Amino acid sequence: MNPRRRKLASVAAIALCGLLTLSLGVAHATGTLHVQQFNGATRTYKNVSVRVNDSNLALTSNDGKGTLVVGKAACTQVGSLLRCVTYDATLTQAGDTYHIPVQTGTLWLNPTDAKQSLSFSSTQLQPHGVMLSLRTKAGTYLSLTGTIDEMHK
Repeated sequence: MNPRRRKLASVAAIALCGLLTLSLGVAHATGTLHVQQFNGATRTYKNVSVRVNDSNLALTSNDGKGTLVVGKAACTQVGSLLRCVTYDATLTQAGDTYHIPVQTGTLWLNPTDAKQSLSFSSTQLQPHGVMLSLRTKAGTYLSLTGTIDEMHK
């Protein structure tokens, strides 16, 4: 991959503000984002804004300078949880928009008032919790955990 594409993929990962297709009304949350670049460098971002609506999940950096829109998701109900497989992402930063190819991505959402276990896992999602794991085709890994403040079905 050429250096410009790697840089764009890295910027997208760092900015991490995304939108994901979900079967919900509007919801807002804050979370912690961990980014591991293709070269092994890692960064952690706290207080990332997470907005969920009928068709998207939006993650916005704490400074508000970047938004990654993660879209084209296939969602299914798994017990009390909602699981979405993501296929696409778009970064908007400094007035420019970049397409970010997603290799794999999964979003879990707990719309209940109780802790819920992920299927076939010891991992538990807090009440109104959200968890995203995403890998770009450039090799950058993103993981986000947070709690939804408001949710309207």
